[in-house]
Amino acid sequence: MDKDKLGDEEARLAALRRYEIREPGETRPFQRIVDLVQQVIGVPMAAVSLIDADTQLFKATRGLAGITQTARSEAFCNHTIAQTEAFAVSDARLDPRFADNPMVTGSPHIRSYLGVPLTTPDGYNVGSLCAIDDEPRQFDRAQGEIMKKLAEIVVEQFELQQIARQDALTGALTRRGFFAEVEKEFRRASRYDRPSTLVAIDVDHFKSINDRYGHPAGDAVLVSIANACMANMRRSDVFGRLGGEEFALLLPETDAEEAREAAERIRRTIESTIVQVGGIEVRATVSMGAAPRPSSGETAATWLAEADIALYEAKQFGRNRVAVGRARRPVASPAGASDDRPAHLH
Repeated sequence: MDKDKLGDEEARLAALRRYEIREPGETRPFQRIVDLVQQVIGVPMAAVSLIDADTQLFKATRGLAGITQTARSEAFCNHTIAQTEAFAVSDARLDPRFADNPMVTGSPHIRSYLGVPLTTPDGYNVGSLCAIDDEPRQFDRAQGEIMKKLAEIVVEQFELQQIARQDALTGALTRRGFFAEVEKEFRRASRYDRPSTLVAIDVDHFKSINDRYGHPAGDAVLVSIANACMANMRRSDVFGRLGGEEFALLLPETDAEEAREAAERIRRTIESTIVQVGGIEVRATVSMGAAPRPSSGETAATWLAEADIALYEAKQFGRNRVAVGRARRPVASPAGASDDRPAHLH
């Protein structure tokens, strides 16, 4: 591990966010690993812990009485992520760094601790795998090595989950991963009555591109469009590939007019891009339908349907344009019409 990366907090947090695993809550692969830690190391408590900007989040625990998160300032694991190797505390009550820690003076009464950092493939410590005892004890080198191997398995699980959420060709979220983000954003925006807009995107005449230039050219066009979308995104935005030539963009804290402007920037970028494939120049355009979040009495499924309706209107009015749904009826400048609905609207 590059020691210079230990002090790069901004990059470390970015590495954590890429995994989209910052919400507390246990998942089965991680629970199995903490069960192994408890059995192999012989401790009453074990955890997979993530360190966010101000919070320690537990993805899986054993023996911690339902604790799902703590302040980062109280986290033993906050010290672990500053290491390249295992971090051990033999008696927290005698260690000035931890003697007054509420996790020591109160429940769960931590006395000894062994943690190893969860290091991403690009070298950032996003959390730790830890073994905890309520009695003083010395952890040996062999136990540290065992923990290190188990920590590698934890990171492998992070990577596998990320791959399952990511489209192999374009790097966008998969349909399943994107819909999960839409559900989450719908709940957040509805709860706090905040603006949020969903944009459905469809490549115009994509079958003709494949038929004329071949599927490698079609794939290159999809990658180019995905790159254009992601290059124009904010960090808070979410981009997904719903299938084939269909994409979608989720814009939190964005009203309908702001979404129109953002979509137009992307549309113009795609329109002006030339894709080179085997000496052939290929151009493509997209149609886009934007739908502001419906009322909290509706559902995320309604939101998706309204974005689809707006996309259909953009196609009807001539393609290569943005239509914005207002009061469930999209608005676009007329420019001809055709029945070119996305496949999931037939």
